[in-house]
Amino acid sequence: MATIEDFNKIDVRVGRIIEVEDFSEAKKPSYKIKTDFGDEIGIKRSCAQIVSNYSKEQLKGKLVLGIVNFPPRQIGPATSEVLILGVPGKNRQCVLIEPERDVDIGGKLY
Repeated sequence: MATIEDFNKIDVRVGRIIEVEDFSEAKKPSYKIKTDFGDEIGIKRSCAQIVSNYSKEQLKGKLVLGIVNFPPRQIGPATSEVLILGVPGKNRQCVLIEPERDVDIGGKLY
């Protein structure tokens, strides 16, 4: 069972997607994404299999939640520095978790 101490080790922050490009080298349709997590964290890169639910235009400017303190992962030729959070949608594809109201970039989940 996870404890509150375990939860406190995970750093989840609000970010704004600033750049999205196709990740043609990926095995499954994916995007390479750059997200701004504010002055403390900065801009982080990630890869996401969300092509079936979002266009590049829909993603740019979107507020998302991401885990910013996982170690980087190599995904083919790309490096993913942050895990953008989502849940399965009705089509079983990832739906991003978006703050309902405008909140500060870099704000920490608690």
